[in-house]
Amino acid sequence: QVQLVDAGGGLVRSGASLRLSCAASGRTFGTYFMAWFRQAPGKEREFVAAIRLSGGGPYLADSVKGRFSISRDKANRAVYLHMDNLKPEDTAVYYCAAGSPIMSTIATEKDYDYWGQGTQVTVSS
Repeated sequence: QVQLVDAGGGLVRSGASLRLSCAASGRTFGTYFMAWFRQAPGKEREFVAAIRLSGGGPYLADSVKGRFSISRDKANRAVYLHMDNLKPEDTAVYYCAAGSPIMSTIATEKDYDYWGQGTQVTVSS
């Protein structure tokens, strides 16, 4: 089992920056990707970014390219989502995820086995 605890959300103004963190514990062996998804009110959960724990990536959704980045610590026990130039449409609950998708499914929610509890990001205009 892998436990994920995500944190770092908050209320910010448009144009601000935030860094979300995701701490992983438990048996991470066999987990090849960690990712961030988000879910805005009334919308389905969507892929934001992923990183391969062996050193590939990052992989970013088109909507956040140039503004967001994802990184990991060397021990693969933490993953970070760096968000710059935040916009009101970035408002959502952000979830950390871990799993072993293949490359063609890294943006597919169901291919991730473990999830954090979510952290709220609210961007005011």
